[in-house]
Amino acid sequence: MPIAKIIYCSMTGNTEEVADVVAESLEDLDVEVEIQDGFNAEPEDFEDVDLCIVATYTYDDGVVPDDFMDFYESLADVDLSGKIYGVVGSGDTFYEFYCKAVDDFDAQFAKTGAIKGAPCVKVELGPDADDIKRLEQFAKEMVNTYNQNK
Repeated sequence: MPIAKIIYCSMTGNTEEVADVVAESLEDLDVEVEIQDGFNAEPEDFEDVDLCIVATYTYDDGVVPDDFMDFYESLADVDLSGKIYGVVGSGDTFYEFYCKAVDDFDAQFAKTGAIKGAPCVKVELGPDADDIKRLEQFAKEMVNTYNQNK
């Protein structure tokens, strides 16, 4: 059974809800899931799991949240070769750079040697029914990529 770790950062609860949907979807696919708040996380926390997932919101005009910045900056320095990664997050189209932190984390993960397991999922504020379907599909693709690469 694969093990997934979801590290998230949430200010309003929207991103935590996104992380919870992904966690439930993975559990339905027989994946053991650990969820951790990004405030106390280190990128090395991904070293002992198979699926590495970040759930982030984008602060203001395209900025990685302050509480997640140290994690973000250190992520590229960790060797996650052989791991499967994915990024999801929430944002607000009111801002010019909608969900830019999702793209930034995706680029950081690419530097770790990990394999991208699924396209990133961006959610406008909190997840609605369509977003939940996309997050469930994200989970399925993560598991499929894991199975193809184990």
